[in-house]
Amino acid sequence: MKAVFISFYQAFYNDMLDILDKLEIRGFTYWPEVQGRGSVDGEPHYGTHAWPTLNAAILTFVADDKVKPLMEAVHQLDETAPQQGLRAFILQAEEL
Repeated sequence: MKAVFISFYQAFYNDMLDILDKLEIRGFTYWPEVQGRGSVDGEPHYGTHAWPTLNAAILTFVADDKVKPLMEAVHQLDETAPQQGLRAFILQAEEL
């Protein structure tokens, strides 16, 4: 099992839900307002007058066989608007 943390432009929320639904990934935790900026390029998302957009984030725990399809779908979505800065991170997860 893996934990997948995804930070994305708020406007991608419905797209992210579509990805999760298509891959039959039901459980997730969602943060609707996350501030930040990319480590290389892209626009900052601070929710301020100068930088009004915000990010959102999802944390989901998925079976190992769903990680690759999820990452591929997230990458395809990222390519639709590269300056918005969609990022996903995979972490090992253990269930107690």
